[in-house]
Amino acid sequence: MIKGRVNPTNTLEDQGISELGNVYYNLIESDLVEEALKRGEGHLGQGGSLLVTTGKHTGRSPKDKFVVRTPDVKDTIWWENNKPMDPDAFDRLHRDMLRHMKGRDYFVQDLYAGADPEQRLDVRLINELAWHGLFIRHMLRRPDRSELDGFAPEFTIINCPSFTADPNEHGCRTGTVIAMNFAKNLILIGGTAYAGENKKSVFSLLNYILPGKGLMPMHCSANHTTGDPSGAAVFFGLSGTGKTTLSADPARTLIGDDEHGWSDNGIFNFEGGCYAKTISLDPEAEPEIYATLTKFGTVIENMVYDEDTKDLDFEDDSLTANMRCAYPLHYISNASETSVAGHPRNVVMLTCDAYGVLPPIARLSPAQAMYHFLSGFTSKTPGTEIGVTEPIPTFSTCFGAPFMPRRPEVYGNLLRDKIARHGATCWLVNTGWTGGAFGTGSRMPIKATRALLSAALDGSLNDAEFRKDPNFGFEVPVDVPGVAEVLLDPRRTWDDGEAYDRQAAKLVQMFADNFEQYVPYIDEDVKAAAIG
Repeated sequence: MIKGRVNPTNTLEDQGISELGNVYYNLIESDLVEEALKRGEGHLGQGGSLLVTTGKHTGRSPKDKFVVRTPDVKDTIWWENNKPMDPDAFDRLHRDMLRHMKGRDYFVQDLYAGADPEQRLDVRLINELAWHGLFIRHMLRRPDRSELDGFAPEFTIINCPSFTADPNEHGCRTGTVIAMNFAKNLILIGGTAYAGENKKSVFSLLNYILPGKGLMPMHCSANHTTGDPSGAAVFFGLSGTGKTTLSADPARTLIGDDEHGWSDNGIFNFEGGCYAKTISLDPEAEPEIYATLTKFGTVIENMVYDEDTKDLDFEDDSLTANMRCAYPLHYISNASETSVAGHPRNVVMLTCDAYGVLPPIARLSPAQAMYHFLSGFTSKTPGTEIGVTEPIPTFSTCFGAPFMPRRPEVYGNLLRDKIARHGATCWLVNTGWTGGAFGTGSRMPIKATRALLSAALDGSLNDAEFRKDPNFGFEVPVDVPGVAEVLLDPRRTWDDGEAYDRQAAKLVQMFADNFEQYVPYIDEDVKAAAIG
């Protein structure tokens, strides 16, 4: 039975999906909250937020993600990074999932990915859980009611947490599966209730589609000078590096917190909402994000709370350290109304260095920028993936390897060309450890990071005195107002300078070893920029 506020022109039956229970099309936020509560999917929190848990999966399952090896994509997918699935296995998975869905209720959201009308992707998401419908309605861009009348999905995602895949029958690894079929414009998700799989599946789609059009997809947050969309900045980084926190600067206008595109016209947000980590969330350091937790419809995921008062515990990570909240972009008071801006003046690469070696900020040449972009050095932080319980130093190319269907050089060359064409200044910012490695040192003070970024973005940092880093060859400021001078020289923050030197040499070698895989594909200037 069709239910919902807008009767669709294109129904699920038109897509060959039949014999379901009730199908709820394009419910608005209040209806989705009501359905979620009625079905026991969560509890009402303070201010009308929705408190949910995701079961055994409290983060993404990258080892269970597959791309179907069809003739149209077999020569353009980065197969070393993307697990292949046989087309016949996908067909069996699709058949069995549709059989499982019969008689069950589903929630359909027809949404846009991309704030630029010329580049957007029309996506239909079919969710078994009402709160998943609310989550993705926050995260993607919501069409006007008039735009829904003729909505025709270019890609469809079916998310069925109660379905368990069979590795022998479906060509997957476990009972959890995320399978992308570009030939059929279809993604199937089963065996996980972690809503982030919906969001990242859309990002992976755009990461494949946009480079074919000469556009740069970016795993980054973005903001611009208030009142001046030409003064944009982008912040690359993996989960836990500070993309959401640092882009939500009350002195600047937020474009988006996670995923953007860079076209010939400038940058644009893929999404219509934010997905912020809440562990140790500080109302003074992050007041805008903190305020969303008591706003209607905010999805609060995997947080421990008092059952009587619904007060949230920001330090209890017994469910996961990857506790999060999802909310629409307009819940941030300084969010852009258009989610588009001009070409970025500054490109910031965020890294969480668990070794305690890198300085809090460094200025990069264009060749160094491509080197560090391809390297994508950071530390996986607890909870972002299953099994990660402490920071693990890692290299994730383009600061988003799990979401990159194409080879890294495709994205690296796009970024280098756009930086060169539009004259952006590039920075490497370490939000990780200082004064020692993880377990000995401490996290970089967020006030210092904000002060350094403010100076970089307003242009004043370019007038500072710089020194050449002896390990990596990039430029490091010597003195910045409002930042302790010793913090700018990581070696001085360690009690034992020789121990720092040994740690730095170890990290330099890790960079060199990791970068060997890209040497056959890059230009000489990037090779020369490798180290020192």
